[in-house]
Amino acid sequence: MHWKLFATVADAAGERELTFDLGDEATVRDALDALFKRHPELSDVVLDDEGDLHEHMTLLCGETNPFLDGRGFDEPVGEDETLALFP
Repeated sequence: MHWKLFATVADAAGERELTFDLGDEATVRDALDALFKRHPELSDVVLDDEGDLHEHMTLLCGETNPFLDGRGFDEPVGEDETLALFP
């Protein structure tokens, strides 16, 4: 799967695009965990104290927001999926 990071998220990570091989059973949570493993500094930028996505953050899985139109952190992420993260 492929991440595209924008604005302050990209600035904090120091890169705008990342690719991970998470296999066929990955979820949005797995994708975020892989992102935070490579860039632990993003965890506080993206998640609030309860571990939820900050209100000012938007995460898209393809063209869909899994927190509005799907299963949130449990939304499946395809091997060729692109996720976008931005404030």
